[in-house]
Amino acid sequence: MDSTAKLRQLGLAVFAAGLATAFAPPHAGAQTTAKDVSAKTGEAWDTLKAYTVDKKNDAQAYGRKLVSDTNQEIKALEREAGKASGEVKAEYQREVKVVKAKSTKAVKQLDAMGKASGEAWGEAKDGFADAYRDLREAYSKAKAKIKN
Repeated sequence: MDSTAKLRQLGLAVFAAGLATAFAPPHAGAQTTAKDVSAKTGEAWDTLKAYTVDKKNDAQAYGRKLVSDTNQEIKALEREAGKASGEVKAEYQREVKVVKAKSTKAVKQLDAMGKASGEAWGEAKDGFADAYRDLREAYSKAKAKIKN
């Protein structure tokens, strides 16, 4: 096996491991902690950082999966927030609005990453990774408020 094939195989293994780790279903009854979210976000960031510009399509697909899964979690938060009433409901809705804005920013950064090439690749990749980290932190904060 030549070195290009080995690198391709390693890239796919890193990608698969990142997906499996970042999106493994929680154990029944287990609570997701801020530390868990931080660890998963860090793993996703590390996986993104491993992509080179020649694997841009794979990186974009991975990023789309990250954002899509988070958006599903946001919808669940919205449903939970909808069960509240009065000022509590308004506060929850504000939290969800902040998280949705972070998701929109992450999507914009993902689009920029898809258009980047050469020298701009690293910066674009970092931009998406940072936007995704901000999204996950906002989601974690909102989830903690809404669940309490």
